[in-house]
Amino acid sequence: MRTFYPPIEPYASGMLDVGDGHEIAWETSGSPDGKPVVFLHGGPGGGSTPAHRRLFDPARYRIVLLDQRMCGRSTPHASEPDADLATNTTWTLVADLERLREHLGVERWLVFGGSWGSTLALAYAQTHPERVTELVLRGIFTLRRAELEWFYEGGAAALVPDLWEDFLAPIPAEQRRGSLIQAYHRLLTDPDPAVHGPAALAWTTWEASTLTLLPRPALVAAMRDPAHALAFARIENHFFVHAGWLEEGQLIAGAGALRDVPGVIVQGRYDLCTPAMTAWDLHRAWPRAELVMVPDAGHAFDEPGILDALVTATDRFAG
Repeated sequence: MRTFYPPIEPYASGMLDVGDGHEIAWETSGSPDGKPVVFLHGGPGGGSTPAHRRLFDPARYRIVLLDQRMCGRSTPHASEPDADLATNTTWTLVADLERLREHLGVERWLVFGGSWGSTLALAYAQTHPERVTELVLRGIFTLRRAELEWFYEGGAAALVPDLWEDFLAPIPAEQRRGSLIQAYHRLLTDPDPAVHGPAALAWTTWEASTLTLLPRPALVAAMRDPAHALAFARIENHFFVHAGWLEEGQLIAGAGALRDVPGVIVQGRYDLCTPAMTAWDLHRAWPRAELVMVPDAGHAFDEPGILDALVTATDRFAG
């Protein structure tokens, strides 16, 4: 079974001005002459980590990581009191990727994305298919109404009612009968830290607690840093309130644009965050992509079966 490549450090990094007052943090590692690959982190708002470099053979890949707008090391940060998310959208992030590609002098690259990163990868690849050599996607998420309602409006509560009760806790009882995403939007945009702070922790804890097939308390604890949790929750909720600035079902319907793009879709059978229905729908719309259904995994990229399938895919496409 394949696992992580050894830890490596970047050989170059910087901040790229992408307009609208934003700078995004980027780095490159591996081989400067290797096949370019860009890793798109989840969330949105999750940020990249050193472990993400280790999904790729450093002798054969030029590995590009970035922190998307307003999270990680990018500036401004969504946790700041005066944070304005108005220019943080799916389509500004697609444009940011093109600016970064041009800045790095990359002609075409493999695009790798998991969870929200799969959404952004699909949006980017359907907009710029000529720039994509292959796609490796994991935990497929396309922001369709049914997907959002499953995880944020009560569907998943049938399986984890105890965790769901904690998610509901910050919301006033009279607001629980309407849209919970909208209720959280009011809490997360409230200027009072006594309001937005607990809401951010509850939102982020709900997500962290459901990432893996088996509980992983250390993972939950790692996501409870207050600044990280606030940026993560605010950015996610901002995107979900606006349905990702996508038409309903747009990324599945637009999969025909990928007819010349090889790909691998890796999906945990028991993924609570992004259920397998979306991976299946994407596979049917994009038959050139191989679907790998991992029978004993949830959502997290580093669960053993998912990690094995992802590294198998990146090794295959390394050339």
